[in-house]
This record gives sequence, C-alpha cells and structure tokens, in this order.
Amino acid sequence: MEGVPKKGIQGLIENWQSDLIAAVSVALIALPLSLGIALAAGAPAMAGIFSAIVGGVVTTLYRGGHISVNGPAKGVIGVILLGIVIMDDGSGQAFNYVLAAVVVSGALQALLGVLKLGRLADIFHTSVIHGILAAIGIIIFAKQIHVAMGTHSDSPSIVQNLIDAVVYLPQANPFVLVIAVTGLLILLFNHKISSRVFHFLPAPMWVVALSIPFVYAFDFFEPHTMSLFGKAYEVGPDLLLDIPDNISESLMFPNFGMIGTIEFWTTVFSMLIITSIESLAIAKAVDKIDPYKRKTDLNKDLTGIGLSTMVAGMIGGLPIIAVIIRSTVNVHNGAKTKWSNMYQGLLLLLFILVLSPIMTQVPLCAFAILLVYTGFKLASPAVFKQVYDQGTEQLVFFIGTMILTLYTNLLVGLLGGLFLALITHMLLARLTISQFFKQVYSSRTKLIELPDGGFDLKIRGIANFLGILKVDKLVSQIPSGADVNIDLSEARLVGMTYMDYLVEYLKAQRDTGGSVHIVGLDNHVSSSLYNRSLKISLTSSAAKLSNRQKRLRNLATEKDYQYSSQVNWNTKYLQKFHFFGIRPLERKYNCLRGSFDDQDVSWEIADVTYNVGQAFTAETFDMTLMVLRLNKNIPVFSMEKEGVLEKLFDRVMAFTGYKDIDFDMYPDFSKKFLLMGNEEDEIRSFFTPDIIKFFEENPIYHLESNGEALLIFNKIKPARTDETLEFIEYGKELARVLKA
Repeated sequence: MEGVPKKGIQGLIENWQSDLIAAVSVALIALPLSLGIALAAGAPAMAGIFSAIVGGVVTTLYRGGHISVNGPAKGVIGVILLGIVIMDDGSGQAFNYVLAAVVVSGALQALLGVLKLGRLADIFHTSVIHGILAAIGIIIFAKQIHVAMGTHSDSPSIVQNLIDAVVYLPQANPFVLVIAVTGLLILLFNHKISSRVFHFLPAPMWVVALSIPFVYAFDFFEPHTMSLFGKAYEVGPDLLLDIPDNISESLMFPNFGMIGTIEFWTTVFSMLIITSIESLAIAKAVDKIDPYKRKTDLNKDLTGIGLSTMVAGMIGGLPIIAVIIRSTVNVHNGAKTKWSNMYQGLLLLLFILVLSPIMTQVPLCAFAILLVYTGFKLASPAVFKQVYDQGTEQLVFFIGTMILTLYTNLLVGLLGGLFLALITHMLLARLTISQFFKQVYSSRTKLIELPDGGFDLKIRGIANFLGILKVDKLVSQIPSGADVNIDLSEARLVGMTYMDYLVEYLKAQRDTGGSVHIVGLDNHVSSSLYNRSLKISLTSSAAKLSNRQKRLRNLATEKDYQYSSQVNWNTKYLQKFHFFGIRPLERKYNCLRGSFDDQDVSWEIADVTYNVGQAFTAETFDMTLMVLRLNKNIPVFSMEKEGVLEKLFDRVMAFTGYKDIDFDMYPDFSKKFLLMGNEEDEIRSFFTPDIIKFFEENPIYHLESNGEALLIFNKIKPARTDETLEFIEYGKELARVLKA
C-alpha cells in the first residue's frame, strides 16, 4: 500500500486530482438526493442544497474525519416534518422556527464535541436505533408515495397516509405515475445494466435526466388536462420543481420566537439525538472502508458538524451529518483527503447555478420516487428479517420503538425503546430492579495488567448498553498494540449493543498490532445464532454441540482431522484475500483442519461471519469456506462464474485495475469463468492446460489467490456435512493438479 496521504495544505496540493475526480461523482449523487430530502421534509428545495454546500465547504475546515462526505440525510426528514407541524402557529413562520431549532441543535452538538462526549452515542441500543430509522423510512414512504402517484392525503396520521395510498391508487395520475415507475425501474435494475455509458452517471441522476423527456411529452409547462381511457387528469407547472432564478432569493433565516416552548425543545433534542448518533456511527463505518485505515476524531467531528449545522440553519439549510452513501462513493472513486468533501460542496454550488434552468424542468415525482425507494429500504421486510435473525427480543425492541415513534415522535420513541430494552433485560436476567442496577454499575468488572505487558479484562454482572461507558473508560487505559483477553464468563447477561462495542474494539485494537480474544461465552444461551446476539448465563452446564457440529466432530475423528467448534476472532489472515479486504470479517468457527501430505498442502474449512454495507444498512452473512495453503508463490487473481460479479463483488473492483482475462484457445473456459488479476502474463502462465481442464470439468466455485494460498467457497451459507466432504475432495484434486 502506498503511503498515507498527508494532511492539510500539503495533502491538498498532492492529491487534488484524485480528490476532485471523486468529488464529481459524489456531487452528481448529492444534487438530486439533497433536493429530494428537502422536499420530503416539507422544506424549500434549496434547503437541501444549502446543507450540502455548507457540509462540503464549512465542515471541511474543521473536522475529525478524513474521507467522509457531509450533507443532509434522510434521518432528519421525520424531525423536520414534525417540527413544522407542531410549531405551526398560523404566522407562516413554521419553517423559520425549525431553522432556529437547527441552529440551537447545532450549537449543542458542537458543545458535546468540545466536552468530549462523542462516545455517548454508544449507549443507545442498536435495535432501538434501527427501529427509529425504520419509522423514519415509513414516514418518508407514506408522504412521498402520494407525490409519486399524483395523489394527496390530508391526514396528519402516517398510518392513514399509507392506507390512503392504497385507497387512492385508482385515482393516481397516470402521467405522473409513469415517470415514477420508470425511475423506480432504474433504481431497481441499474446494477444489472452492463453498459459503461449508463454507469457514467449515478442512478439518481438517470432518474432525474430520463424524467425530463416525459415532461416535454406531456407538456407540464402549461396547466391543462390530459385524457386516458376516457378520464381527464390535471397536469401543469405545479408538478415541477420550483427553484428561484436567483439563489439569494432562496435564503431563509431563523426565527427564535418559539424558543420558550416545549415544541421547540422537542424538535431541538430530536434533531440533536438523531444527527449525533447517525454522524458518529457513519464516521466509524467510513473508517472501516478507508484504504489507509485512518481513524476519525469523533469529538472533533461532532464539533465540526455542529458548527456547520449552525451555519446551515442561519441561511435556510437542514441539519448536517456524515452521509454513508456519498462517503462510500467518495472512497470507491479514489478520494484520499478531506478536501474531496470541499470539492463536492463547491461543485454542487456550480451545478445549481449552471443547471437551475434544467432542474426547473424536473417533475417532483422523480425526486419523490428516490425517497420512496429509500424509505422502503429502511423498513423493508428484509430489515425485519435481519433484526429477527439477531434475536427474538431484538425484534420486540425494534417493533416497539418503531410503533412508538410513528404514533408519537422520535424522542418518545427513543426513550420508550430504551425503557422496553431495559425492562426486558431485567426479566431475562431474573433480577430485582435494585439487584439489576447493582450488577450494572457495581459489577466488579476490572482490568488487570499482566507481567508480559498484556491485559485481562474481566467483565462481570450485567453487560448491557448502560455499562458501555464504564468499559470504554477501562479499555482507554490499554495502550495500542497490547494483547487483550476479554473474559465474559462471569457476565450474567451480555447485551447485543455491548457485544457490538466489544467487537468494534477488538477490530480497532488488532489494527494497531494487538491480539484480542473474547472468551467465556460457552455457557451462555441465546435466542439466535447471530454472533453478537444477546446472551444469558443461567446455568453452569457445558455448552451443547448442535447436530451439525457433532457430525463435523465425528468426521474429524474418523479422518484424523482437527476440529474446533469454538469462536476464533483472529481472522487477520483471511483479510489478505480481496473478498474480505472490502467486507468486514468478524469471526470464524467450526474450524476443520487437515493436510494433503503427499502434496505439501495444508487446508482449513471454517464457517465465517462477515458484513456487507456500513452503519445502519449493514447486513450480516454466514458461510463456509476453504483455504488451501500451497507453500509456494502464485499470482494474485480471482475467478468467478461469468455473469454473477455483481452478486459477490462491490463496484470497487472496477477501480482495482482488474480486467477479465480470456484464453482464445479455451473458449469454453473463458465463457464459463470471469478471471481477473493485475499481472496478466503471470496469470496466463499459471493457468496451464491441465488446470484449465480441471476447472472446466468441475463445479464452479468462487476461487481467489492472495499470492500463497487459495480461498474457495460456493454458496453464501453454511455447508452441510456432505458439502464439506465435497469441499475436501475438490481441494485435494485441485492441489494435485497445481502440484503437477
């Protein structure tokens, strides 16, 4: 890896080209999304643009992050909508009151950073936060689906808005609906389109661009009626985006006239909580995908975002956070320093000045469908399944928080969700209230320094979200690079949020060269197989093996292999493979080891857990893989079934320099496999006729080399025992061919 980019002006001078190129892609995505977010929040369209510009220019001047992108985000939509409703006193100043709340929340956020309270976000229960985000997704969907359909619901109830969407479907304006459906199809299937021309622009820009021909075809520029199947529908300029010709006309200023009301402070604290939690979570997520493994100063970042939010609120903008989608695009397009964030803000300013005549020709339903799609993803059935897979109790916290938020507000939803989680923890731990809190705050958890320079962290009592600040204070005493053993054997209850914290610490400490192991969970029970699920220790009985684990143990005994069912958090070697270089890998378990002695090849088959996506959109997967250690140098490459690249690799592959390598003399092999690698000559020499013949005649696996070993897997799921035997036989035959 090349050296870490320099900071400050030196970094600006050395990396301006790569940062600017990345910023172009980010700005193209930010333009339609920023406008759509503002419209969805009931704010003037330019409010979103102001936030994106301020988030780019102002935040860059004082920030703790290196490569994240700042701007408005979907999480604030529900808060802004609520603020406009509850502070509407009939004076027409409702949004100005909200702007005042934006300024105050920004000031409080900056103060949190100055007081170094950024870690407070860790105490909010993970499933509760997901429940709030799901509620926000439903709110976005319920409001924007009517814009996408050309209908209108007068009800202030979100649930009634959803019901009205179904009831009013026969009344939908087909000339609006066709534009929205076209945009939705683009969003759903853009990853299946192979044309490089199409991928020159991000999907949201295509949604906007392809909506404009419909506007001309249906002549939205003049009010009139159009008929279809004998029914007349109204179309006209009121269906188009309205942006003032002069950007200064869009400026709005805060009105602090309601600062003494409960409605004002409810809006302030709702904004403060959601923006702080999202910003800190996303900052940590961006650190994981930073190719230079730099760490964000969370407190400084919180202060910088708070100051920027104040500036945005003073000129008519929305609250600012670190934005995961734009940050990911920034990283994958080669950005190296914080200046890419400033470039995207300046480019947005340029785009809106130059493109404003074109943007006024974009129908509102095009922006609405972007938000409908986003809202659905936040509360889709897949989200519910993901939470359920983490534990039955997590689904209870999730749904309870979501319902409370929908029927009250974000603040009540958050506090109610945390209270629900707390009561459930008490019931599961079978403790009285006084005993429970004693085991949280007086649990005898302690840190022990060992003679060899390592540390034992013995966690006792109740280890849930309330105890995170205490354990954070303890681990802050551990120097970087030190070996740590985290013992949970005397913890009566270990919550999922607590496990999230420990696993994140484990990864961070390992990045500094330390060895970290989490032990003592063998006698704990859980309602889920998810590795971070809530765990309870109620008995001292030994952990029982599952039927599959027993079969693997018996196989190891019969064939003289080595088998361990224990969780192994040391996955550093697997991260040398590209597949896991871009997917956070958490653990491996059910490890089966052996060797092909006649070929001097050792192997390991293991179940692994890894994540796809970042922050609140992350999904967790379990699968079985095989690693063949060949004890010789081989070229670095990856091989996959042709046509399924999108299922297994992120678009980051396009920026690694890899390309499909074909063999003219073996058209069947070239048609069957997508073979990629940088050193084409070495790869061609490695793939001898015998090796090519082996792959043509055997099942298609994902196969990848890191230069000395091969990573092999087939399905994204744990393998059955018979599939494990097939793995071993496949590896043995492949090793034989490679040895020959």
